[in-house]
Amino acid sequence: MRGEGRIEGIFITTAASEPMIALDSAHLVAGRGIEGDRYFLGTGFYSDGQDGRQLTLIEAESLEALPSSAGVELTPLECRRNVVTRGVRLNDLVGKTFTVGSIELEGIRLCPPCNHLEELTRHGMLRGLARSGGLRAHILTDGELRIGDAISITEQVPT
Repeated sequence: MRGEGRIEGIFITTAASEPMIALDSAHLVAGRGIEGDRYFLGTGFYSDGQDGRQLTLIEAESLEALPSSAGVELTPLECRRNVVTRGVRLNDLVGKTFTVGSIELEGIRLCPPCNHLEELTRHGMLRGLARSGGLRAHILTDGELRIGDAISITEQVPT
């Protein structure tokens, strides 16, 4: 991890393909997701019971690099990830437990962009985020997530 990471944005939407809304804080429920979000409610585009939809994160740095790497812009609100971070390499958190504020999370797998995301935003972002589209995480403990919360690695997850 490079330095101490922080939360810069929190986003949810109640239904598939609907615009995301920005929050200052959100309640996370272990094993479920963000209270009020489409995947918590089972109304997301990919609400098919697959792992890793409890929480999605993306680096602000990845979004900021898009104009130069892919010639497109994508705002934190448009990226359709629940949490935007700064100062942490999310790809390094796969297979690890980490905390955001007081909430414990487990990095499950990378979250590359999909065709549905490109259909909702703009052409070219798929290529630009192919290796930096974010992280899917499981929520291990309930708690309040707030903008500005610190992110830190706690331990390796046993395999």
